[in-house]
Amino acid sequence: MQSKTLIIGSSGNVGKELAQILTGDGHAVALATSKKELSADQVHLDLVTGEGITAAFDGVDRAFFLAPPGYTNQHELIAPLVKAAKANDLKKVVLMTAMGVDAQPDLDLPLRRAEIILEESGVPYNIIRPNWFMQNFNSFWIAGILEHQTIFLPTGDAKGSFIDARDIAAVAAKLLLDSSRDNQAFDLTGSESLNHDEVAAIISEITGKKIVYEDITPQVMEKQLISAGLPQDYTNMLLGILEAFKQGFMAGITPHVGNILGRAPISFEQYAKDYRNAWV
Repeated sequence: MQSKTLIIGSSGNVGKELAQILTGDGHAVALATSKKELSADQVHLDLVTGEGITAAFDGVDRAFFLAPPGYTNQHELIAPLVKAAKANDLKKVVLMTAMGVDAQPDLDLPLRRAEIILEESGVPYNIIRPNWFMQNFNSFWIAGILEHQTIFLPTGDAKGSFIDARDIAAVAAKLLLDSSRDNQAFDLTGSESLNHDEVAAIISEITGKKIVYEDITPQVMEKQLISAGLPQDYTNMLLGILEAFKQGFMAGITPHVGNILGRAPISFEQYAKDYRNAWV
């Protein structure tokens, strides 16, 4: 029987790339969506209500899980997926969380609780914990760049080892189809650590526009997130992550992307070249 992978978050940066990689290599996919009108490769699944979970696993032998943005109870959303994976005897689950969720066990973070649920399930798994996405600069932070030529974030001069979502997807694809690294977790980063002044300089060089970084207060960031429609609890979580960035916890570089893919991670300069049109 042909391998078939259920992809949660199939419309996101990682999910879309993962689907393209798998289908390009001849593997079948089931793309989870909360929409009711489906294309041939989509399955209806609403993580918030639980609707469609049982049917979504029909014919599936592997799965990629992540918690949807906007919710702080990630473990409660992931737990039914893990239960279904076990009930259907899946060969592999890859769960994407975030770098640092395991750093302080006493915090009892929801994403770490989700990881533990998977670890204790008996289902063969990998956990990938990526650092901040490069693609945030052409999505979440793009309004400030386009309207004010400025990256507005409360991160001081701290550095981050940003990772391209395409590398995350490539790692997920490898792990889904490879049992040699089963039951391991990997922190995923790029190969360089940059502060936001350096990020702004690279985007400026690639676009020919003068882009700068402005270190704003958490209070200003909070107002921006709330005005964008994010709920208060999720806003508070993001502010906590941004504070961790400011404290230097996102600066570390790991070798896992290179080890798993057999090539260097995509550089920020290459990312900026590939996404140049987003800022011009």
